[in-house]
Amino acid sequence: MKRVSIAGISAIALIAGMTFSGQIPVVANIFQDSAAVAQNAEKGQVQLRLKAEKKIVKTDAQGNRKVTWQELPNGAQVQRGEVLRYSVSGANNGEKAVNNLTINQPIPRGMAYVLNSATVIYNSGAQITYSIFGGKTYVKNPTVEVKLADGTVETRPAPDTAYTHVRWNFGKSVPGKGAVNGTYQVRVR
Repeated sequence: MKRVSIAGISAIALIAGMTFSGQIPVVANIFQDSAAVAQNAEKGQVQLRLKAEKKIVKTDAQGNRKVTWQELPNGAQVQRGEVLRYSVSGANNGEKAVNNLTINQPIPRGMAYVLNSATVIYNSGAQITYSIFGGKTYVKNPTVEVKLADGTVETRPAPDTAYTHVRWNFGKSVPGKGAVNGTYQVRVR
């Protein structure tokens, strides 16, 4: 059975891209204990954390299934077919709002995105978009063109294996001392 290591979970590109509208981050990629810090001298500091959990499904004596999530340490081994949930949480440690915070999270190698699993918590103005082109472009519903047997081309929803990145755009601003949270799931291939 194939095993995949998730060593160095903090280096899975916590901040593959953080954007501050019209502003350049002073520090854009500092990793400490699975945390990343991005700051802007005018608007404060946002600290991000990435956590990975493995889906555990148990069936009780009555046949009821219960789903729980077990946190994975750095270097954990996972098996083909297992489902993992990545959680990105952030806190604006500054007193002032941070405008147009965007977090790009790549789908790790050897994983396939679980369709419709991305969520955002504590920020109703956030938008979730996806890339199937290595993070170059993002759309809400990625599609691919498929050539049919008769030679015609049809546009279809992109398969789970085509997804390369998830992006959260947290709207106009994250208030001072405010928090943002997003999750997505992947399946080990």
